[in-house]
Amino acid sequence: HYPEVIDRLRATFRSGVTFPEPFRMTQLQNLLSLVEENEQLIQDALHKDLHKPKFESVLSEIQITLNDLYFAMENLRTWMQPEYNIGKNLATRMDDCFIRREPLGVVLIIGAWNYPLHLILLPLVAAIAAGNCAILKPSEICQATEQLLAELIPKYLSQDCYAVLCGGAEDTKSLLKNKFDHIFYTGSQVVARSILLAAAPHLTPVTLELGGKSPCFIYGHIDIHKAAKRLCWSKFFNTGQSCVAPDYVLCTTQTRDALLPALRETLRTFYGPDPGASLDMGRIVTPRHWRRLMDMLEKSKGKVVIGGESREEDRYIAPTVLVDVQESDALMQEEIFGPILPILTIESLEEGIDYINRQEKPLALYVFSDETSVVTTVLNNTSSGGFCGNDGIVHMALPGLPFGGVGASGMGSYHGRWGFETFSHRRGCMNRSWLLERVNVLRYPPYSDYNLGWLLVGCTLVKK
Repeated sequence: HYPEVIDRLRATFRSGVTFPEPFRMTQLQNLLSLVEENEQLIQDALHKDLHKPKFESVLSEIQITLNDLYFAMENLRTWMQPEYNIGKNLATRMDDCFIRREPLGVVLIIGAWNYPLHLILLPLVAAIAAGNCAILKPSEICQATEQLLAELIPKYLSQDCYAVLCGGAEDTKSLLKNKFDHIFYTGSQVVARSILLAAAPHLTPVTLELGGKSPCFIYGHIDIHKAAKRLCWSKFFNTGQSCVAPDYVLCTTQTRDALLPALRETLRTFYGPDPGASLDMGRIVTPRHWRRLMDMLEKSKGKVVIGGESREEDRYIAPTVLVDVQESDALMQEEIFGPILPILTIESLEEGIDYINRQEKPLALYVFSDETSVVTTVLNNTSSGGFCGNDGIVHMALPGLPFGGVGASGMGSYHGRWGFETFSHRRGCMNRSWLLERVNVLRYPPYSDYNLGWLLVGCTLVKK
């Protein structure tokens, strides 16, 4: 039935229903109501799927979605205005030149399981704001959230413009055989390659929000206790199942030796003597994901100095820290995506930067240091999707900053204006007058060097 749904949405789009600002604003307001009026149902679904504590659900799923909605609704009229600040030459000085942001059409948004609400609703906010029709494919791994979205979206949003399609990997493959005007995917690099292959026959543009091994580089003078708190919070938030979580730590041996006691103290403060009994510690999403993490931990040659406990029956893995980890270690070959933190040692700022630059470009890069010169040096000599000095993961919560990867960590960005641009076509427009035809004669055959000389004068951009 996929072609039928797509055809229905495409017919709606061609009717122009989604183009006017009032329609877009109404749908954004309805989406806002969906989140606000069903907050408890959302929390219950997230707890069932991921054992997420209320605090994390509200902060990283509900509030981040509401903030993006507030931002889009406040700025939508400005975003939709034609852009007239265009550089002109003498030949076009009298012409009407502008850029229009136009919706792409019917777009496909494929969500991820680690933040099953906001990773599908934030792209939807952008798609609605830009005037598109959208098909949502939530992650089937988080079934409670998937079913809740399938139930609520048709109640609050126009069923002629937006649809939720549920199913597993094979269903997604079938869905991808259809033509879309844009595909927005959040997930793994492995699946991203199949998304690109599926998009190629239709020449469909794709946004890929992936991940990678995001380093936390701790160097120079530092308040080690503050650093430990911010590192632990950003690493073990959502049980480490965040695409922007610090994947590993780079620091000197001296810093490592000071950091370990601070990490032990912080983890005890955060989660008590038994993190498995803490209501603030989530669980690994499925038994398969739990086994993957335990396999990586067992293959590691590093030394476990904090945590290491686990329970298969409830998919629990304690916050775990390892030292003496080498670049070739099993934990360093792919994104960990769990509550396991390797610490690698370097002995100079240059060595740390060189290590980071030898790896694939990460989705995020974190630098902890009291020395501004250290933070600036790392920023200027590395590349990553996003960057945050002296904290972790919080940069992605600001709608004014673009969120997205570079290289293997993704392509394209969203949040706020950046999502609106992703789902818009920037159409260059020029309306010319019939006047000054005497000047236009210069470009018509028969050609001459004399006419060419005058044309070059008229076509050259004037320096301001």
